[in-house]
Amino acid sequence: MSGKRSYEDGCATAHALDLIGERWALLVVRELVLGPKRFTDLRAGLPGISPNVLTQRLEELESSGVLRRRKLPPPAAAWVYELTEWGLELERVIMALGRWGARSPSLMQGHPLSIDALVLSFRTMFDSASAGDLEASIELRIGEDRFHASIADGEMQLTRGNAPAPDAIIEADPDALVAAAYGGRKVADAVRTGDLKISGDKNLAKRFFALFPLPEAAAITGS
Repeated sequence: MSGKRSYEDGCATAHALDLIGERWALLVVRELVLGPKRFTDLRAGLPGISPNVLTQRLEELESSGVLRRRKLPPPAAAWVYELTEWGLELERVIMALGRWGARSPSLMQGHPLSIDALVLSFRTMFDSASAGDLEASIELRIGEDRFHASIADGEMQLTRGNAPAPDAIIEADPDALVAAAYGGRKVADAVRTGDLKISGDKNLAKRFFALFPLPEAAAITGS
């Protein structure tokens, strides 16, 4: 914590901002919510951050107890960063900020999303009313990454890893998934152009993209 600016305020909110309020800090946490990553993986998910700044943020978050660094066993033998149990509690904070930010009238569209940011957005925007009595197992294939969406009883569990015996498999890059889930692009059109590949129950895959309605923009009144 040495060298960092502090609000010098006794409020716990101010202290939280002392810990994670520096530029990029909370986005580093976002990239680790779904599991450990190597330094190079974090750089890939945060292309706008410099290596020096990333190193600094990782050191600060480690010293504050938000994350830890550990070495994977052979044959990988690589160093990874992962959130501590306390650090993982920040997922709720990130999701709440995501829901709040999605209502901003000035939210800019068209910026790229990292794979982990996209998957967390699905967790955040999932609407139980839209799911209804849907029961399904869906595998998302995004590049080399695999995610399992298990939907039942109006809830969705979306985790990293392959889905055992999925009802449908959806393969696409993040931009195509964003367009289908949030941008109003018809799934049939994306399939026709090859931007989306669907195996298994195609109707179920189409319904999946309707489970993440965006909230209405906040009304901004003049002074």
